[in-house]
Amino acid sequence: MPRVPPIWGKKIPGRNKNFTGRESLLEELRASLESSTTAAVVPLPQALQGLGGVGKTQLAIEYAWRYRGFYDLVWWVPADQPMLVPSTLAALTDDLKLPSASSTGIEEAASAVRAALQRGDPIDRWLLIFDNADEPEEIRDFIPQGGPGHVLITSRNSRWSGVAETVPVDVFSTSESVAFLRKRLQRDVAQKEAERLASELGDLPLALEQAAALQAMTGMSTDDYIDLLARETRAVLNLSKSTEYPHSMTAAWQISVHEIENRLPAAAEVLRCLAFFGPDPILRDIFRRGKRSGARRMGPILSDPLTLNQAFAELNRFALVRIEPETGTVQVHRLVQALLRDSLKEEERDQIRHEVHLLLAAGAPADPENTVNWDTYAGLLPHLRPSGLVECTDEPVQRFGIDIVRYLLQSANYTSAKSFGEAFLRHWSAAHGPSNGNVLRLRRQLGHVLWQTGAYKESYEMNEVTLDLMRKEFGADHEETLRQALTYAANLRAQGNFQDAMNQDKQLLDAHEDKFGPYAPPTLRVINNLALDHALLTQYDSALELQQLAFVEQSSSQLEVSKWDVQLAWNNLARVLRLSGDHARAVDFGEEAYSHGVRELGVEHALTLMTARDLSIAKRRNGDLEEALELIRETHARLMKLYGPDNPDTMAATVALSNTLRQANEPQEAMKMARDALPRYQRAFGPEHPFTYGCMVNVALLYRLRGDARRAKELDEQARDGLLAKVGPDHAYTFSATINLANDLAALGDATGARALGAEVLEQIAAFYGFDNLLYLAAAVNLSIDMRASGEAEEGRKLYDTTVAAYERLLPPGHPERTFAKKGERFNWDFDPFSL
Repeated sequence: MPRVPPIWGKKIPGRNKNFTGRESLLEELRASLESSTTAAVVPLPQALQGLGGVGKTQLAIEYAWRYRGFYDLVWWVPADQPMLVPSTLAALTDDLKLPSASSTGIEEAASAVRAALQRGDPIDRWLLIFDNADEPEEIRDFIPQGGPGHVLITSRNSRWSGVAETVPVDVFSTSESVAFLRKRLQRDVAQKEAERLASELGDLPLALEQAAALQAMTGMSTDDYIDLLARETRAVLNLSKSTEYPHSMTAAWQISVHEIENRLPAAAEVLRCLAFFGPDPILRDIFRRGKRSGARRMGPILSDPLTLNQAFAELNRFALVRIEPETGTVQVHRLVQALLRDSLKEEERDQIRHEVHLLLAAGAPADPENTVNWDTYAGLLPHLRPSGLVECTDEPVQRFGIDIVRYLLQSANYTSAKSFGEAFLRHWSAAHGPSNGNVLRLRRQLGHVLWQTGAYKESYEMNEVTLDLMRKEFGADHEETLRQALTYAANLRAQGNFQDAMNQDKQLLDAHEDKFGPYAPPTLRVINNLALDHALLTQYDSALELQQLAFVEQSSSQLEVSKWDVQLAWNNLARVLRLSGDHARAVDFGEEAYSHGVRELGVEHALTLMTARDLSIAKRRNGDLEEALELIRETHARLMKLYGPDNPDTMAATVALSNTLRQANEPQEAMKMARDALPRYQRAFGPEHPFTYGCMVNVALLYRLRGDARRAKELDEQARDGLLAKVGPDHAYTFSATINLANDLAALGDATGARALGAEVLEQIAAFYGFDNLLYLAAAVNLSIDMRASGEAEEGRKLYDTTVAAYERLLPPGHPERTFAKKGERFNWDFDPFSL
């Protein structure tokens, strides 16, 4: 007996003891795979293509078992849900001695697995089986291209012929059908009798399997079965229903269902219910939790666990379902589901479909923001659209729909959150009107999704209307209204109205303290946002005080605080430390925040990537340029892959990467990144947003460093004038633009103009921050240079010496800004945007 490979996937189905025939197909498949393994030929995947029910999956299972001795690794990848393919591949990292998905992210781990298989290192004899891969485009990037191993794909889609060597799988030959029936029934069925049954069923393997299962369970003779089949086929034809499958298949299935109905009516009811889920695996826990779902037809069965278990067992014996004990799931062939649904009257279909909606809602854990529950939500998600749940307007189902959007939002799956949110909103608004409570709750979530994706204008418009409606329907102090007002303050920040956002958050803090108390999670959320307001107004001391309060209370609260909120507060505190000039502590605190994000949310979660970006900036400011560049390159690449270049977090990472490249003496790549970011900020935030002007300052700096001080001056003047109008003179962004403009004047030979502008901004910085601020010290170094260049040598020398002494007093030896100050060269200031 062939050995089982050292690496044998847990998802590989057990061998079908009744597998019969297909010898020529198996031999053709094996020969085709072997013929493309020479060094001169790139092996192509082999695709088993054919209609549902012809046995493609069974053929792949038999191939895996029959030829297992030729492989050291055999891995089964269910491809019904393309979104789950990366995690299935990523599970191979330990076996291939690659970094785990928990440390690199699922997408990167899956890519590393694919690359290792292509190289044949450390395993060169491998077999990957992608089962039920409908669309080539959805999984093509996960299929190893070349390499010493083999790829096998099963699909109903003929378009795989352009991607892989396609092996058509048709129905059984007559001889194969006869052999199968004899083996499955474990008796010597007469040749003519078996041929007649096979002919009646069109030699379709799935139909033969179910017919044989029924005969084996009941002892029904073949003649009796054929007589029943003829009567049922006439009934099917009388229904005049269009289907791609033979009428005999419908009839065969109906006979099995009728028998199930006679033996255990509860099993037939369960089967009808299963038909209205999606074709993907269904969590058995849904039925265990469904007792209080309100499902009337299924209610008595759900209340009796013994009957429920017996029903699943009976359906399994009749080959109507596939039970996978290891994953706790049950699955029904999509063909059987379609036939079941077609057999019911419209009224019955509506009833059962609604019961599935109730079961899905009852099967969901209470808190979609708790990471512990995310796997369960992921298991429910594939059944929402196939079941038609988005159209349901029942109260508990709507609550579940809102929780689905919350789960997708918290897990940073923004595309799906937007898609489901918009679909729910369309149906619910039509059914209940715009002022319905659940419609408003959903609008709040969808407005947040739009904001997270950078659709700031659309988010602002939606949230403004929602807030007004909530105040009328719920009242100003209702929890939903208060949460919506908090999101609306974020909209104000996205518009660049930082002071208006702070005023809004201050009012909300009072309202939250009155309603929830000073340290309740909702109140701490406001404090966290208020700290962000202070930071955006560059009031770093007060921002630090508020952020420390928010973090300490959120991270130590005995009440339920989401991982999202803790991660946000943790990173925000590290960021304010950096903005305050405490770069070393910002790095230490940022490292801890990043580790927390990787551990609790995953390395590719949006908040973890935001933390990585801010950590890279802290490392750069602290002089760890090599580590900063490595981290921001990796983070930028992940964000580009996950969200694309126009996502706000990707844009911010692009700016951070440009600034790091500039300091790493790669000005050309830095300029490319900076010039790419500026128009994206102009489109996303508007031409007059402070962040847009900040990006303009970065581009201007790079122009000056490459010798075009005139172009730099034009951009810095535009940015400074815009910032004066938007945030006023007393703001770090305005100070920075002015410092860089003075540097432009000096580069153009206007020492007097540079000296006058430098003296003006130094006085303003001192009045706003005091004399021990790093921005003040940098401006003082620059002014001392301009004073000497314009004839004030002694005064310039005194100012420089005093400033260097202040650096030595405030910063430790080796700090990059202290070291740079001693060189006596000009300071330039760049801009790094926040996550709002």
